Amino acid sequence: MTDNNELAENRTELADERTDLAEDRTLMANERTFAGWMRTGLAAVGIGLGFNALFGRLEPWWLPRGIATAFILIGIFIFYAAQRRGRKVLDRLQSHNAEPLGGVNLLAVAIVFSAASLVLIAGIWIMESGPTR
Repeated sequence: MTDNNELAENRTELADERTDLAEDRTLMANERTFAGWMRTGLAAVGIGLGFNALFGRLEPWWLPRGIATAFILIGIFIFYAAQRRGRKVLDRLQSHNAEPLGGVNLLAVAIVFSAASLVLIAGIWIMESGPTR
């Protein structure tokens, strides 16, 4: 009977270890997913800047700026959504051997990217391009 108890305890320990490792892998996958969403947001910002650079002389003058602003705002929304989803995953899981970024770090990255994007929007609207209005 003792062998069965030891075997059961050993299986339980191995199952707990596998669960812990799976949780750590999920935390690392969450970071990769967050990074992917941040790249997608940066791509939206880049599309906005590129659109404004290529079509900045279109008439009416505000049209290319408005389209560029829309893409940059989409990027900011993606930054917000990425950190929100990433933090939800972090709140549900525990780290065992891995050292994931904390929720505050995800928020800080999203805030910095968003603030820089807002500065780009301001620059687009302030910068002189095309005929005088």
